[in-house]
Amino acid sequence: MKKVVFVACSMLLFALAACQQKGKQGDGENDSESSHSFAVKVVPKYAEGFSVTYKENICLLDIQDPQREEGRSFHFALVPKGKKAHNIPADYTRIEIPVKKVICMTSLQLSNFIKLNALQYVAGITSARHLFNENVRKLIAEGKIHKIGMEGNFDSEVVMAINPSVILISPFKRGGYDAMKDIDVPLIPHLGYKEMTPLGQAEWIKLAGLLTGKEDEANKRFEAIEKRYNELKALTANIKKRPVVFSGEQRGGNWYAVGGKSFLAQLFEDAGADYFMKDDQRSGGVTLDFEKVYSQAAGADYWRIVNSFEGDFTYNTLKAEDSRYADFKAFKNKGVVYCNMDKKPFYESMPTEPEIVLADLIKAFHPELLPDYKPVFYELLK
Repeated sequence: MKKVVFVACSMLLFALAACQQKGKQGDGENDSESSHSFAVKVVPKYAEGFSVTYKENICLLDIQDPQREEGRSFHFALVPKGKKAHNIPADYTRIEIPVKKVICMTSLQLSNFIKLNALQYVAGITSARHLFNENVRKLIAEGKIHKIGMEGNFDSEVVMAINPSVILISPFKRGGYDAMKDIDVPLIPHLGYKEMTPLGQAEWIKLAGLLTGKEDEANKRFEAIEKRYNELKALTANIKKRPVVFSGEQRGGNWYAVGGKSFLAQLFEDAGADYFMKDDQRSGGVTLDFEKVYSQAAGADYWRIVNSFEGDFTYNTLKAEDSRYADFKAFKNKGVVYCNMDKKPFYESMPTEPEIVLADLIKAFHPELLPDYKPVFYELLK
């Protein structure tokens, strides 16, 4: 598996290098006035995956792995249309902003444009599965947003027909970007999915703001998210009794969870609960066997599950999947905190609404703190 990922990433880096080299050509000789300026600045506060530097009439965007597992960094120079830019560093790919068309490879990326009311810039997505947003569906039906296929099987002809300004990618995921290596389009890594805090992930909306010239709105949107999130977090600051929560299900003989330094573990902590692997130092995915999970989570108070299920997912459904599930305390005491992606806009909304996810979890773990709140994504399984 590691070999496949390495090959895919190598192909991606080759494609990115080719695009960067082509992006360096030309130095902005168009003398027409640009309607965009950098009067409003973007300053990442929680996000570890990107940084921004303003230099004369350009904006330097640097992107790196938030988890520091990959040493490669990516560099872009954002230049307002019509502006000359002779001061672009040699290893930076030039991108004129505001961009005209963006291709989003993941729902997380798309969520940034949905939250920013900037869907007019989105020209392509990989899939409409689990997509609830009516505006996006309408744009797909009207042929304004095109489906380009799935990772590893992109339709390069559709991509070329779209003629995007930039393509947002997830370079440390499965890959398949070699199909785009001959397309003269900058590939911008969007690493929000690797952020280790909910606010860090949500702050990638500012990258969408940079690309579309909507920095002011992106900043304001994030400030509102941050304010509400921290208000909710403060509610649990002095909680004396913190329940224990575990996550995941058995799939193909393995139990997939995340480490104690992950985005999810931080959410549980902020909601006033202790993640069953809180002392684990890993930030990414962890594969466990059932016995290991049971030894650590048999007495946990809550069990968080996210899946896609047609119909009503119940405790009987869960027990039918594996009779051993009934042995968990969280099962016996009806402590399953559940989200059905077939019925909830989880992936397209959750990344930019961490304050709502946090409220859902607080409602489950400490209902007395939010007595009148109605859950949106997660709720106790009936």
